[in-house]
Parts: sequence; C-alpha cells; structure tokens
Amino acid sequence: MEITQQNDIGLLNVTISSKGKTMSNSFLYLITVLIWGSTWIAINYQLGDVAPEASVSYRFLLAAIILFVFAKAKRLPMLFSLKQHMLFAAFGVCLFGMNYLLLYNAQQHINSALTCIAFSTLMLMNIINAKVFFKTHITKQVYFGGTFGLFGIVTLFWPQLTDIELGATTFLGLGFCLLGTFSASMGNMLSIKNQKKNVPIVQANAWGMLYGAIFTGLAVVVQGKQFTFSFEPAYLTSLIYLSLFGSVIAFGCYLSLMTRIGSHKTSYANIIFPAIAVLISTIVEGFIWSEYTVIGLSFVLLGNLVVLTKTETLQRLFNVKQTVKV
Repeated sequence: MEITQQNDIGLLNVTISSKGKTMSNSFLYLITVLIWGSTWIAINYQLGDVAPEASVSYRFLLAAIILFVFAKAKRLPMLFSLKQHMLFAAFGVCLFGMNYLLLYNAQQHINSALTCIAFSTLMLMNIINAKVFFKTHITKQVYFGGTFGLFGIVTLFWPQLTDIELGATTFLGLGFCLLGTFSASMGNMLSIKNQKKNVPIVQANAWGMLYGAIFTGLAVVVQGKQFTFSFEPAYLTSLIYLSLFGSVIAFGCYLSLMTRIGSHKTSYANIIFPAIAVLISTIVEGFIWSEYTVIGLSFVLLGNLVVLTKTETLQRLFNVKQTVKV
C-alpha cells in the first residue's frame, strides 16, 4: 500500500510507502542544508600541511569507496557502457573536481564572503542551463525568491565586502569563482541527464566521485605538489565527516532532489546553507549578530519560502490579504 500526501508547501511532497523506503523531499532538503551548513567546520581542520587539492582527492576517493562498498553489499549493478562512463567522467570532473579546484584558487585572491556570494549564483546558472538543456519552465516566484535570497546573502556578508579593493587580483579571484560555479552547474545538469537515463544516484555518484578524485589527484601532480597525509585526529575525523556526510549523504540528497523538484529549486540550498553556517557559528564560536545579520537572514528565509511554496498557496495567501484589506 502507498499513500501520497501533499500539503501547502510545494517542497513537502511526501510519499509514504509501507516499506518505508521513500524519503520526503523536505527531509532530503533539510539534511542537505544542515550538513553543508556545517562542513565549513570540518574544512577548517583540513587546511594545514596537506595540499588542499590532495585533501579534496582523498575526500572523494574515500566517498567513492564507501559507495562502492554499499553497492557491493546491496548487490547493485556497477557495470556500464563506455559511453555511460564518459558521462560519469564529465559529471565527476565538473562537480567533484574542477568545481573545487577553481573555488580553492579563487579564495587565494578574494575573501570567503565574496566567494560565497559568487557561488550563490549557482541558482541563476541552473535556471538558465535547465531551460537550455531540458526546456524547464521556470515560474516567476522562483525569480522573485532567488532575488530575495541573493540580496540576503549580499546583505549578510556586507561588512566583509566593504574591505574589498577592486583590482586585477579581485577580478581574477571572482573569475575563478564564477567558472567554478558554472562547472558545478554543468555537473548538476549531467546528474539530471544520468537520472533521466535511469542511472541510479548511488552508482552515478560512486563513479563520478572516483573520476573526480582521479582528476584532483592529477592536478596535484601537474602543479608539482606532494601527496602528503596527516594522521592528526582532527584531520582524520574531518576527512571522514566530509566524505561520509558532506559527500555521500549530502550530495546523494541534493542530486536526488534535482529530478524531484527541479534544479532551480534545489540549488536554493546553496543560498540558504551559508545562513545555516551563521547560525552554527553563533552557537559554536559565539558569533555576534548585527543588523546586517538579521536583515540578511530574513531575506534568505523569505526567498526560501517564496521559491519552495506552491504557486496556488501564494495566490491564496495574497487573495486573503486583499480580502482583509477590503
């Protein structure tokens, strides 16, 4: 027996099966933003003696191994055609390789605030690419919600932006960041294509992360850097967290949502998780809020509500307000 329950929030399209195997969209979205809102803590422990490119390679190699072991335990088919492997390779390089390399290079030239804002344009890139590649219809509320969200992110980080001096270095860093974001968007589109070809998320991510790990590993060699490793508990635990939670689970949830609610709505997670990071920082580091924090978070949450609420519900709420006013 299967019961489908739908409520006013478009994201919360819940399918409850008697076998309990189907997760709600709201749960997948919540898990994604909570995990990615906390990964910055783990990433801080990855910075140090080990080259960032090597750490990224280790992260996705370990994530791929976890997925391959899971697939073996569940007896999932892992053999695919050469053509499909070419898609896996492109998917892995875009989303788990080039994306990270460009963003790490960007942060050598610009601060994390500008990087975060530039990466938030992923939603806009996904909107354009989804229309180009899949003829996806985008409603006006997505544009409005995305605008609210981007305004909120800029406001949230405005104090850090005022220290930026525009120059060649800043534009170079911004260019790296936007290219990395475009690479991530193309990875999102390739994931949708894989799913439209009925390739399950687990298998696609396993191969994609393996190819991404190989690509970033080659980048270490090309740049003349060393494959060093740290056995410090902080480095090891953060690596495991980033591999298992930040990669296997979060990317699994995020990419599953791509075909469920659309890439344009799913990518709003990249706008809201910096807001989650601020909330976590408040608890963990004693971050002190300012008026920018309050206004920025308010617009981010408002944008999230506008993007994910069903159009009919927004229209009903608007009609109720007009009736009350009359």
